[in-house]
Amino acid sequence: MTDAADATVTAAAISADIDLDRAVEALLMVADEPQSVMGIATALGTPVMHVSETIERLVADYDGEDGGVRRGFELREVGGGWRMYVREDYDDVVAAYVSEQNPSKLSQAALETLAVIAYKQPISRGAIASIRAVNVDSVVRTLLGRGLVTELFTDSETGAINYGTTDLLLQQLGINSLDELPPISPLLADGSEGFDDDVR
Repeated sequence: MTDAADATVTAAAISADIDLDRAVEALLMVADEPQSVMGIATALGTPVMHVSETIERLVADYDGEDGGVRRGFELREVGGGWRMYVREDYDDVVAAYVSEQNPSKLSQAALETLAVIAYKQPISRGAIASIRAVNVDSVVRTLLGRGLVTELFTDSETGAINYGTTDLLLQQLGINSLDELPPISPLLADGSEGFDDDVR
């Protein structure tokens, strides 16, 4: 029997012996990135339709529908899959706890640089420095090291590397796409300083 066949048999055996709702819940609890319905179905040897129905039930359960208790966490679709998140109501509680346990945060310079990349990508290091009016080499290296930005391509004419954000940033922000970022114009002094007219 091939490895693929062994995996299929094992998955089928698992799906026959477990409560699907709890199995999906267990997988999502330990996953460190969003899980697709197809991926979960394959892992459990279960039809995709059954996994979709299970996720719908779990979402309703965590939201306290049908007289249940609303949980402090929720199941959210993000980055092409499903992942557990702290419910927004408890962000401050968790943020305070995390800051005590892990005081390592992005500096203000890193946050500003990350914002420029998020709104202007693809963008070169030189263009970022022009917008921020400071050298951003070390900050960009920090963001690359954290996995929040990545090198997208090298400009064939200038040789400049262009940067963009990663799926990890979407996961950290709890959004599906950059389209969900708030419009930047109201946050700027004159509605355009430092950004071109095409910024949302």
